[in-house]
Amino acid sequence: MNKLVLAACIGALTLTSAGAALAQEPAKKPAATKKAPAKKSSKSTKAAAAAPAVVPSGEKWQCELGNVIYINGNMLRDEVLTVHWSGKDYRLPRQSTVTGADRYYDAQSGLDLVVIPSKAMLFNKNLGQRLADECQSADMLAGGSAPTQAGALRAPVSTPLLMAPAAQPAPAEPAPAAQAAPKQ
Repeated sequence: MNKLVLAACIGALTLTSAGAALAQEPAKKPAATKKAPAKKSSKSTKAAAAAPAVVPSGEKWQCELGNVIYINGNMLRDEVLTVHWSGKDYRLPRQSTVTGADRYYDAQSGLDLVVIPSKAMLFNKNLGQRLADECQSADMLAGGSAPTQAGALRAPVSTPLLMAPAAQPAPAEPAPAAQAAPKQ
């Protein structure tokens, strides 16, 4: 009796696995017929690869190690800048900061552009890497500062921030205080 039950279980497993194999077999056949269009799409990707890269637009910022970024937009007023890095254009929206630096960050691409009056830095937050550092525009290389909102709020370099206080007249002597009543 046990042998009969065991044989029935083995037979049922065999039929189940054979049915699963047959069910998968038709799925493989259409995939084989779809290979021809896949080859055509690979040719189209080769054509796309042969297409010229995005032409950078905007102001050129020269960085250390020969890196270059192009920034398109006005840092004094625009809420979104276009940064050209590594053959692609990225749209980076302005982020508010407490440090006074201008920061433009796009969570999807991970690119984070931080601009202070003396330089700009480009980070990839998704990879945890600094992509470019010591980036400066032509004006900055000539001695100017970055065209940032933080820089626009600062006083010009020719105006000293700390000045000696002007001479004030000597304060008049205070009126004599009324005598305090004796404690009882």
